Amino acid sequence: MIGARRLPVGAEVMADGGVHFRVWAPKHKLVEALVEGNLQGEPVERFTVRLSAEGNGYFSGESRDAKPGDLYRYLLDGGGAFPDPASRFQPIGPHGPSCIIDPAYPWSDTFWSGISPEGNVIYEMHLGTFTCEGNWQGAIKELPLLAELGITVIEVMPVADFPGRFGWGYDGVNLFAPTRLYGRPDDFRAFVDMAHGCGLGVILDVVYNHLGPEGNYLQQFSDSYFTDRYRNEWGEAVNFDGEGSGPVREFFIANAAYWIEEFHLDGLRVDATQQIYDASFRHILACINEKVRQAAGAKSVFLVGENEPQQIRCLLPVDEDGFGFDVVWNDDFHHCAHAAVTGYNEAYYSEYLGTPQELVSAVKYGYLYQGQRYFWQDKRRGSSTRGVRRSAFVNFIQNHDQVANSAWGFRIHQLTSPGSFRAITTLLLLAPGTPMLFQGQEFAASTPFLYFADLSAEVTTLVRKGRVEFLSQFTNIASAEVIESLDSPAAFSTFERSCLHPEEREKHHRIFAMHRDLLRLRREDVVFSAGASSFVDGAVLGPEGFVIRYLYGEEERLLLVNLGRELKLRPAPEPLLAPPGNGVWNVLWSSERPEYGGSGYPEPETENFWRILGHAAVVLAPAPTGGGL
Repeated sequence: MIGARRLPVGAEVMADGGVHFRVWAPKHKLVEALVEGNLQGEPVERFTVRLSAEGNGYFSGESRDAKPGDLYRYLLDGGGAFPDPASRFQPIGPHGPSCIIDPAYPWSDTFWSGISPEGNVIYEMHLGTFTCEGNWQGAIKELPLLAELGITVIEVMPVADFPGRFGWGYDGVNLFAPTRLYGRPDDFRAFVDMAHGCGLGVILDVVYNHLGPEGNYLQQFSDSYFTDRYRNEWGEAVNFDGEGSGPVREFFIANAAYWIEEFHLDGLRVDATQQIYDASFRHILACINEKVRQAAGAKSVFLVGENEPQQIRCLLPVDEDGFGFDVVWNDDFHHCAHAAVTGYNEAYYSEYLGTPQELVSAVKYGYLYQGQRYFWQDKRRGSSTRGVRRSAFVNFIQNHDQVANSAWGFRIHQLTSPGSFRAITTLLLLAPGTPMLFQGQEFAASTPFLYFADLSAEVTTLVRKGRVEFLSQFTNIASAEVIESLDSPAAFSTFERSCLHPEEREKHHRIFAMHRDLLRLRREDVVFSAGASSFVDGAVLGPEGFVIRYLYGEEERLLLVNLGRELKLRPAPEPLLAPPGNGVWNVLWSSERPEYGGSGYPEPETENFWRILGHAAVVLAPAPTGGGL
């Protein structure tokens, strides 16, 4: 039960009984809450609650008869009845009535202090395909295993309710309502509570740049939610700076805080920030992030931004005209790593060669493009990362977009050799950036991750057309026979094929063990655990080989990565290979351990030359002179 209103809009249960309704509907003169049933399906006599006009487009009123679990809609000027724009739950989907939800929950995470920006390992998860059950309860069972693996933050793909039986979540239309497909709101709370109990933070992917094409009723209440003054890739742009934008800004800011306050989330990942347009003196993203931190109180929150043009403003503090994110996704790392292990550099990969120098620079500097001409887009891309800590860049070799963009949903291990997959994984998990795994990556899941969306026939036709146009930038996909073979996003089989098979963790236990051991090394080794505090340098050793040298205090580590043929260096005039202090280098860890499916890795430095195995990675640590030669 709650006392005063928490949110500016929505139906809220009052501490002394009854429910208070408030909605922004400046297009109308008469607004009524129509209560028409309950969640349990018990017979309820329909009644209406007339809301009073506040004079600013808002209408509000209280009912002593309404209660949690009741279903309701808003009657507008005595005509159509529509779901609440701030509905906390849509039990039969976006087209049905809203449900009054009491956010009270028996939380057991009072000990939890949140997550800091440093030392994290992110795990991106799609609830509908993560387990066989495809819901919160099924995902809860897997949390201890993720904690054991070494994950610190779960990034849940969008859950704002959307129409249909399945979808990625990026076309959500009920921004305050966790989709009924994965359970009830309290099931989401139970997931977060259990995650905290396992030592895992949870952040939510939110979409504030557009709403989905189906089930969006916001314009029934106001014409000011969207604008045609900006071009948005996925629909109408949200109006954050035009006439009537004040309540729109309030709506989205409240939504961000809502997830922190009522679901105890540890932060947000904001999708495609470059499509959030705002010429206001204070950008909406800065306002959102500032409000999230206020909502968290003493708890630390973790704010992640996706920004395709790589604007460093995302990472600047709010008081320096920045957006105030803690970290940003780094597509550059993915694209050069993908080109390196697959040899593929077409379409948006065409600006990357996958060379050792690119990988070394990605480790050292984060973004590769920091203002250079980006010919694929015919414009300059990126901005300087000088002075930015390396952990501010979220690195990955898989995510939901990049796996699906292979057309058949192939994962990176299916596009390269086993040795190269192990080697590039080593670089990902030991580089000082913040690593992210996509669900199933840790055990080389055989299941694809395809694009799926259960929408109306008309919208599905448009979605498929847009998907084909996007994928046609890849010449191997552009042919008619390949296009014809693409999975239909609306087919249930497309969604079903994307579901993980948990039993593969045992079947592919070698790869799982490698990820677990690498993350333990990252967490427990004195140098790798220092992360952004360590000094890192790198050099090219051959056509596909390179070295990264880490220094933290008096401790040093050497990481050798070779994605091509075996190298024999004689001579070896590279300072980064020089022996540490008064010692020599010995193998501490390698991707070629037999328990990972490898064939062993001898000491690289011999009396005659350096031998660097192909399609492998090795970590060297100092040993006293004579320790291994």
